[in-house]
Amino acid sequence: MRCSIGAGHIGNAEGDRAMDAHGSSRRKLLYGIGIAAVGAAGAAWGLGLAGGAPAVAGEVTVYKSPSCGCCGGWVAHMRANGFRVTVNNLDDLDPVKELAGVPDALVSCHTAFVGGYAIEGHAPAASVLRLLAERPAARGLAVPGMPASAPGMDGPEAEPYTVLAFDAEGRTRFWDAY
Repeated sequence: MRCSIGAGHIGNAEGDRAMDAHGSSRRKLLYGIGIAAVGAAGAAWGLGLAGGAPAVAGEVTVYKSPSCGCCGGWVAHMRANGFRVTVNNLDDLDPVKELAGVPDALVSCHTAFVGGYAIEGHAPAASVLRLLAERPAARGLAVPGMPASAPGMDGPEAEPYTVLAFDAEGRTRFWDAY
């Protein structure tokens, strides 16, 4: 299963046009609320307030497309491994990825924040737990693309993949392999 990043708005085209004519549309309102939520989470993350002392599992805030099923699978994987997960559905994830400092080459279908780190894509809970325990000087972890055997993808065949750590300058280093 593959999902598309940035799925389009679904709604009544005539109603949207009528509302747009008056200067306020549901889409603009929801977009503004989403950007405000991303800004608040990003500010806390950037100031080091989103984390705290390392824990066995933590609070995860995920930003994903509302139409992506594999992201929901990753959320279920994280919850099954003891994380408390808050999900935010957004049509445009680019501002979140930019805020997280995710290099273009590492972009995947969802972005999460936990313990002061960004998690891009289908990183296994074990890799995230290790990140929280070791607390390296990194911006976050990423699983580039959408490997079929990564958590949430649940493809029929094992596809080896690598988890990378990335820093604020976009440099990467090996973190884990599965």
